[in-house]
Amino acid sequence: MPLPKIATPTYELELPSTGKTIQYRPFLVKEEKVLVIALESEDTKQITTAIKTVIKNCILTRGIKVEQLPTFDIEYLFLNIRGKSVGEVLEVGIVCPDDESTPVTVEINLDDIKVQKNDEHTNKIKLDNEIMMQMRYPSLDEFIKNNFDLEGGSEMDQSFELIASGIDTIYTADEVWAASDCTKKEIREFIDSMNSSQFKEIEKFYATMPKLSHTIKVVNPKTNVESEVVLEGLASFFG
Repeated sequence: MPLPKIATPTYELELPSTGKTIQYRPFLVKEEKVLVIALESEDTKQITTAIKTVIKNCILTRGIKVEQLPTFDIEYLFLNIRGKSVGEVLEVGIVCPDDESTPVTVEINLDDIKVQKNDEHTNKIKLDNEIMMQMRYPSLDEFIKNNFDLEGGSEMDQSFELIASGIDTIYTADEVWAASDCTKKEIREFIDSMNSSQFKEIEKFYATMPKLSHTIKVVNPKTNVESEVVLEGLASFFG
């Protein structure tokens, strides 16, 4: 007689980037093993691959391309999948800011962690009276490549690559140029031709981009000083 099949619950959430509701399930024991092995390796690329693989397996809604999701969608998805899989209360190790040495452990309910959006953020950048740019959010692959994989060049080169990869289209009232149809040299020359204020608008796009963020209060047991600590990005919630 075959063993009974265990029913897996399903849940829903809204993708922060689009507001689209998707269905997902918790990760299974076999998928948790993949994550544990990746985390133990301490290899950024292996961890990234494991996270993407688990998310792909756990998303039940058709048509979702994980490779194209913005970083903050990936982080929010993984945090929710993790919460439904192993528990919605997370213990995070924090160093008290007032003396920068005393460690404390804080419990955070994953339901309280949201992607924060800046009211000043826009993905449309006006360069002058004629030329506009539409930006796109970096995928997890691009974020990892340009923030952790420094073997291919200097930090300045990596920063440029991130900015260049974020340009989706350049357009005027009469014409549209897709960045994917342009060479890297053409994009570099276009960026190099900007003045300082125009370039700052691109920097503002990244600085105000939606991010996984949560503010907590911690009390130093040695000094009784209460401080606020802002946790940002997926790694902060597994410290």
